[in-house]
Amino acid sequence: MEDPAEEFAHIAEEIARRAGATGMTVAAAESLTTGGISNALGAAPEASEWYRGALVAYAESVKREVLGVRADSVNSTQCARELATGVAKLLDADAAVAVTGVGGPEPDGDEPAGSVYAAVTVRGDIRDAHLRFEGEPSEVVHQTVRAALEMLRDALPSA
Repeated sequence: MEDPAEEFAHIAEEIARRAGATGMTVAAAESLTTGGISNALGAAPEASEWYRGALVAYAESVKREVLGVRADSVNSTQCARELATGVAKLLDADAAVAVTGVGGPEPDGDEPAGSVYAAVTVRGDIRDAHLRFEGEPSEVVHQTVRAALEMLRDALPSA
């Protein structure tokens, strides 16, 4: 199997180019992707210049106690937005991407497997998305990493 960092390299390279050209720093908060986004960003060109790091907040208590999530549900748009703003603040980053949701194979309460919430903040401007993916948990994670990287790339100024 191809290393996800290699598969996502072209997206991460564009993120690196945009961040480098604008002098912006980037961070990530990951739940169901458990480091997949960070893996891709850390492998991008000159990551030490613009990538601040990531927090894998898999446990609900970490989301709440470390990143300040107050949303009623950790599977929600509000949670994704709070994860993004929380990690940006914690790691002193200009931009941050965050994902949370249900990888599967089973639903989580009323949330079906493959239901993903993502958010990107760039200097206080927040964008979010509710995504739905099909497949095994590993496929949901893979699709989520791609979508999150694309959201981050598209939110960064193209300089």
